[in-house]
Amino acid sequence: MALSLTLPTASGALAPYALRGTAPVKPEAGVKFNRIAYSAAHVVADPLAAIDPWLQCAVDWDTTIAYRRHLFSLGLGVAEAMDTAQRGMGLDWPTSLELIRRSLDAAKDVPGALVASGCGTDHLNIDDVKSVEDVIRGYEEQMAAIEALGGKLIVMASRALARVAKSPADYERVYDRILSQAKQPVVLHWLGDMFDPALAGYWGTKDVDAAMDTAVGIIAAHPDKVDGIKISLLDKDKEIAMRRRLPKGVRMYTGDDFNYAELIAGDGFGSEPTHGKSDALLGIFDAIAPAASAALGALAQGNSEKFHAILGPTVPLSRHIFAAPTRFYKTGVVFMAWLNGHQKHFTMVGGQQSTRSLQHFAELFRLADAANLLEQPELAVRRMKTLLALHGVEG
Repeated sequence: MALSLTLPTASGALAPYALRGTAPVKPEAGVKFNRIAYSAAHVVADPLAAIDPWLQCAVDWDTTIAYRRHLFSLGLGVAEAMDTAQRGMGLDWPTSLELIRRSLDAAKDVPGALVASGCGTDHLNIDDVKSVEDVIRGYEEQMAAIEALGGKLIVMASRALARVAKSPADYERVYDRILSQAKQPVVLHWLGDMFDPALAGYWGTKDVDAAMDTAVGIIAAHPDKVDGIKISLLDKDKEIAMRRRLPKGVRMYTGDDFNYAELIAGDGFGSEPTHGKSDALLGIFDAIAPAASAALGALAQGNSEKFHAILGPTVPLSRHIFAAPTRFYKTGVVFMAWLNGHQKHFTMVGGQQSTRSLQHFAELFRLADAANLLEQPELAVRRMKTLLALHGVEG
């Protein structure tokens, strides 16, 4: 007999829902990929800490690192201390650095495990930042701390730079200094203002094509210091256009949580391999990790039909999780981890579990079922019923 529960509908009514998903796909043991795939991983809050949740951060370190080990076991790399981990949105720099340290230590136990860590300027008091030189010093401080741990850098977009820069030349100046000092090739990060409104006009203009010109120019000036660039603009055509312009060997890491399946599969454009496909650095891979691993394994074996069959059904879920206001997507990612038993509670840093409605969670539950992503259906139903009861929906 199918598992069932009562869920709110889009009209605000209540209706019975019976699960119809099949067993979640499991990747083959020792799965290998022909794409680099990072999952931007979330942090697990400590719900028992005696703190003011809107003002202070408390992390359950054991469960947080256990989830990274889970991602490693699936062949996925970890993009650490990024916006998925609520970096600058509840997770402060000292806690981020501790997270990076612990993640790098965990990776040492897993041969071939990939970790790249967010380097930004979020420790600066933005009201005290008056010049581009202040931004450079901020980046340098975090660079030194992460590189001292042996970490690879993801150079995150800077709110402080967006605030003080007066032209594209200011961005060129900052990135020239940072890239010239990096000990190993970095991943650049272009986060659209749908993810963070404070980053509007990044690269010195609100014209995306002109901004792209600036970013490509910076990369072309330092191709040996740039492993790749992650862009999160939710515009596949812009990503493809930029991908085709990157210098030889520089990767496009898709951050498009709306169109990742087709971007990773690629279009085979050109003679330069990195121009015809995207690698991945995605927040949604946290929520769909087993499916992402199985799909990437199929792609590496030349089975693109299986790749799309596995990953395609996850796209509607991702588009729902990342729906506007997109910056609240972390709530859906953590909700999935709770439903699937990777943490015991649905509490988030900064109280962010409150940023989405019950209707949103109900639709997320239905879409996760449709994509065969509920790893323990009985547990998922029990936990969904708990959330419903907290909102006054019994039965």
